[in-house]
Amino acid sequence: MLYRRFGRTNLQMPVFSCGGMRYQFKWKDIKIEEVPQDQQDNLEATIRRAVELGINHIETARGYGSSEIQLGQILPKLEREKLIVQTKVSPVADAKEFRKTFEKSLSYLNLDYVDLLGLHGINNAEKLNFSLRDGGCLEVARELQAEGKVRFIGFSTHGSTATITEAINSNQFDYVNLHWYYINQWNWPAIEAANKLDMGVFIISPSNKGGLLYKPSPKLVELCHPLSPMVFNDLFCLNHPQVNTLSIGAAKPSDFDEHLKTLELLEKADQILPPIIAKLENAAIEVLGEDWFRNWDVNLPTWEQTPGNINIQVVLWLLNLTLAYDMIEYGKMRYNLLGNGNDWFPGNQADKLDQVDLRQCLINSPHADKIPQMLAKANQVLKGEEVKRLSQS
Repeated sequence: MLYRRFGRTNLQMPVFSCGGMRYQFKWKDIKIEEVPQDQQDNLEATIRRAVELGINHIETARGYGSSEIQLGQILPKLEREKLIVQTKVSPVADAKEFRKTFEKSLSYLNLDYVDLLGLHGINNAEKLNFSLRDGGCLEVARELQAEGKVRFIGFSTHGSTATITEAINSNQFDYVNLHWYYINQWNWPAIEAANKLDMGVFIISPSNKGGLLYKPSPKLVELCHPLSPMVFNDLFCLNHPQVNTLSIGAAKPSDFDEHLKTLELLEKADQILPPIIAKLENAAIEVLGEDWFRNWDVNLPTWEQTPGNINIQVVLWLLNLTLAYDMIEYGKMRYNLLGNGNDWFPGNQADKLDQVDLRQCLINSPHADKIPQMLAKANQVLKGEEVKRLSQS
């Protein structure tokens, strides 16, 4: 395994982390006795495989259903001083509730302390205020740190780049968990801001949210050859030294195998990546046209500034991926979260275009005339059954 310094924590972080969203039995709290033995055996085998590979960062959250209570059966059996354990707790209006929730996490994990505590889902101004205000959740996290129950404090986010950067620039956190990968590079300015303040950078879900790369489209497989889309994406991310670790949401022990192929390629990444990136870009240009490919997102309004709160940027992005790379399953999954994902995936679909006038909000876009047609096409192609976030299912 390769390791990188995790910002100001000075922890030596494996470049792959064992994320805890896919190996748990249920997306709700249950008693450990309710977990079938084969399910628990699989989780324990997954954790043991991770540690065997040198992936000693085990990451979970209070919102991940039975993940913590199941981990609590295996973590005390391992050498604690060799582990980096992270959980996450959502900031709320009542900071006392935040403390209670953390204490439940710690008891479920069956540990005396966690190495990393993330304020989970600083996605908007309200959650940031819950965190940073006097008497807020960050203050409680600092108290937990003083009590020896937490070593370092960070935050996770699905928010806008502006919100993420504001949280980073508060200089109150040691690290950040955020989205950034080949198909979605919007948060690069936030990563640069984190680096300036010597914060650790953890990439959330590069294989799932980064394109359903466990089951990529045949076209994406062809374009990424000779790498798999998963290895290409890992290599793309890790070729940026500003990135410290990528989350592998392993559901079973063998899920690490494909990712490990990345490690031997890192020294040659500058030779391997450009031809693949060129193929991906050329394929997109062939379908979308170069002007649209280069400039589609210039001067778009935010979803809050858009009539009907249509999330124009996300809708067009998903359409582009669907048309360019045949990523229809990914496009539908994400599109149908709009309107149902609250602050984790905000804004609405483009299913009520006949009820809104977008001319004023698109006045600065070079594609103002084309965008309404593309939004209509996106809705036609991607509209389907309502989708909920995993934690809501």
